[in-house]
Amino acid sequence: MDKLLTPVSTHEPATKDTLDRLTFLGWRKGLAAIVIGLAASFFLVGYALVYWRNADMDFMVVYNALLLNDGKPQQFVDHPAYITILSLQLWFKLLHGLGLLDVWTLSAMPPASNPAAFDAAMTSAVRAGRLLAWLTATGCVLIFAGLMRLVVRDWRIALIATFAFTFSGGLAIHARILRSELVAAFPVLAALLILIAIGRRAGTARPLGMALAALLCVLGMENKVQAILLIAALPLLVLPFGGAGSASVAFWRNPASAWPATAIAALAAALAAWVALPLISIGFDRALLDAAQFRPLFLGTFGVYQAALLTLIGACMVVYAVVWRIGAAETLASMLAVAAGALVALLALKIEFNAGDVIAVFNPLEKMLSFTDASTADLANGASLKGILAPLFEGIASVLARYTFVLHSSPRPTVFLVWLIVPGIALAWRRGERQTAIQALMLLLAAIGIDALGVRRGLKSEYFVFTDPLIILAGAILLDRMSDLRFHKWAYPIAATLFGLHLVISQAEPVKYALKRAGPEPVCEWNRYHLPLLPLPWCKPAAS
Repeated sequence: MDKLLTPVSTHEPATKDTLDRLTFLGWRKGLAAIVIGLAASFFLVGYALVYWRNADMDFMVVYNALLLNDGKPQQFVDHPAYITILSLQLWFKLLHGLGLLDVWTLSAMPPASNPAAFDAAMTSAVRAGRLLAWLTATGCVLIFAGLMRLVVRDWRIALIATFAFTFSGGLAIHARILRSELVAAFPVLAALLILIAIGRRAGTARPLGMALAALLCVLGMENKVQAILLIAALPLLVLPFGGAGSASVAFWRNPASAWPATAIAALAAALAAWVALPLISIGFDRALLDAAQFRPLFLGTFGVYQAALLTLIGACMVVYAVVWRIGAAETLASMLAVAAGALVALLALKIEFNAGDVIAVFNPLEKMLSFTDASTADLANGASLKGILAPLFEGIASVLARYTFVLHSSPRPTVFLVWLIVPGIALAWRRGERQTAIQALMLLLAAIGIDALGVRRGLKSEYFVFTDPLIILAGAILLDRMSDLRFHKWAYPIAATLFGLHLVISQAEPVKYALKRAGPEPVCEWNRYHLPLLPLPWCKPAAS
């Protein structure tokens, strides 16, 4: 009787699910809110800025798109920004065809002697370009969200990772400026996520996924050669991401079906190689390389490190196959598919052919050295081992200081994720989640290594887009495997604080640009080199 009279407890559990509280909108509404937030940020701080505020690289990309629409060859081949320029050229054509853009060719641009008309035309062209940058960033966000659903088990973690990616320091910059880094880094990131997903889930068409990943990597490098650093890390990053479902399916274990499919892959690779052979010849043409003042990095010969990278990719594929029980036929077919995908991607260089683009893509490190300081450029002149390692260690020390935020502040919210990832790796290891700890550690080390090399050029905010996704992915993987942490009493306060910091700090650089009061005069320092056929109203004309 006493038990019946005892009041029933109706209070809620002491600790709620933090993931539920953070993703209360659900997947679709949450993703829509993220996209709307990105759009609000763009239109409030970015779209309407004076057209010369972000002249580097807005002017360079717009100028070359106008050149191409005039039937003239691309002149800016430094990055080479090939896909960015090509996409803007087509975007200008589309807007002009719809009656939304009057000045879409260089010949239609008003002269500098008419400043009012020039300003109006350039404002329209630059704002059209900014719209394309925002649409590109939005597309990257949606693709990232979809791929993260394939990598992590919990959609809530995928949504949180998408929020972190959308409002990372790098994407915040690229959503409003015509830069080459996002279109270079994101295809390689997408390739990494695809490789992780298809590696865990065996299927008959897995080699096709490998071909797609290779194609994306080469397309990324066609836009900025710096993508080679992330591409070189992929074979090692993917190694620990296999699992029980990685073993080859019956199709690839049956010789009657596996070897004919492998033969088809070999035929596709051979055909792609035959079509791409002229580009390969141009890429290593010594006369063109000498004219561009490229110097071989190793053994006085071009192509050494490229061959080493191909060997590394092949070796890692063999190791992956042995560790995760991939059949010989599927492994060989995958290698051939990777070759075919990469070679097909090279053919994109023929759309608006420029030999400067080709030699840059085939010799990315030599091209990168032309942007670095003198001490780093000594690599091409046979620097000593000490001369090579010293800048690297200095770069690592600088990156670690930046990751603390205290020793070196940075407009990069993902550094706060590092504060949780490092102890998270240690905790995962202690719990016996060794594979998860290794996965996160390798992603973090790759980010540190790539950032350390980026320090030689100041590790500008634009470069964060190459490594921020690796840090975010490391955090998502740890949280996905140790989901019980979401019930910890401090989980929600910490997460809510991180959300706020992430959102605020990501907007620091865009707001700083919006509040700048400097004029356009600094553009005159480089306009004659990068915009030789486009005189600017505020720059003195070249002496006759």
